Amino acid sequence: MSVDQTVAEPAEAPVSPAERSRTRRITTILAIATALLLLMWWKTESGDFTFLLQPTSSDTDEISVSTDGKRLVMYCTIIAIVGLVLFAAKLARRGALFGALMALVGVAFIVGFCAWAYSGQDTPSPLPMTNPLEGTVQYATPLVLGALCGAMCERAGVINVGIEAQFLAGAFFASVSASLAYSAWMGLVGGIGAGIAIGALLALFAIRYLVNQVVLGVVLVVFATGITGFLLDQIPSDQVELLNSPPILATWEIPGLSELPVVGAALFAQNWLVYIMYLSVPVAWFLLFQTRWGLRVRAVGEHPTAADTVGIKVRGRRWQAVLVGGIFAGLGGAFYTVGSTGAFDKDVSAGTGFIALAALIMGRWHPVGAALAALFFGFVSQLQTQLQILAKLPTELLAMTPYLATIIVVAGFVGRAIPPAADGEPYVKS
Repeated sequence: MSVDQTVAEPAEAPVSPAERSRTRRITTILAIATALLLLMWWKTESGDFTFLLQPTSSDTDEISVSTDGKRLVMYCTIIAIVGLVLFAAKLARRGALFGALMALVGVAFIVGFCAWAYSGQDTPSPLPMTNPLEGTVQYATPLVLGALCGAMCERAGVINVGIEAQFLAGAFFASVSASLAYSAWMGLVGGIGAGIAIGALLALFAIRYLVNQVVLGVVLVVFATGITGFLLDQIPSDQVELLNSPPILATWEIPGLSELPVVGAALFAQNWLVYIMYLSVPVAWFLLFQTRWGLRVRAVGEHPTAADTVGIKVRGRRWQAVLVGGIFAGLGGAFYTVGSTGAFDKDVSAGTGFIALAALIMGRWHPVGAALAALFFGFVSQLQTQLQILAKLPTELLAMTPYLATIIVVAGFVGRAIPPAADGEPYVKS
């Protein structure tokens, strides 16, 4: 008598609707990217595509790479096709392999797009593509600092839509302080003071008077836009040099690092505020995740009632986090005057405070993730600025590119981002 010892195969875990939706989104984006690369490969003319690896501001010898543009687009198309096949075959849908594959396809799409854009130039001397790293850092510096401000605030449970207000106030008072003292470093002090002051207004009305935090942030932006514009108009024409002609922070080339090929001059021959931005990311991470203070800040942002039960002063910690965030935002605002252009002008930040808030969400409320998201936006912004001179695409379409790319990454790859549990919820002690 035989006994059937066949063991049933374990059933596969059911796929959730959210996972199916994510898979459809990513598949659609990869398919569109592949189709666009195929179209660009068909439209690209054979000819050299030159890429200058050294930034234009570098004093070192020029380093360039030239290759056939059509062949380069073909290679990028092959990478996109392989990525689409691997994802569709369920071979790279999770973990580090998925992240590496998406990054590779993204880089391939950008390189292929640039090769198509720079090919077929009807000029005696075709324009080469310059290294975008230097411009990326310049664009991203205030965005990174603003995103760090948002991380501090929202990890404590306070939504900060008013980063733009802190940028404007920081830029104005940095310019005035630096002009009066004729010191760019005093401009940083003025910018920090203004960022903290706007943060104090946010904390006062959001934490003390329980005002709706989203509405409050919008009101603060309107207030800062109006007050800085009004104060600028009050500066007499004969006093502009005294009150609105600040010195700019000096550029420092880090010995050894600034001489590295490709990245040296772009990353390590910058002004001091850029280096402060470099240091701010690990400092913010350390404060939030490696200190007792940061643990308590995150506790009041996740479970304020439980934090209060064990003796943590919820309102006090939220005040502290918002004021510390004001330091980062004030520095970000100072970049628009003493860090780049010098004199303050109305709406000098041009809405970048809201982009910093988007970078924060894209980075999932983590200082490092938010900084990487801000760098991504800075890179795409620099790229669209370079491509405008070619006139191959409408200027209006290119101006949309950074925002469109951010939406695609957030909606297609990041997916649903879950904020701290008590974010935006006022706490009333029972």
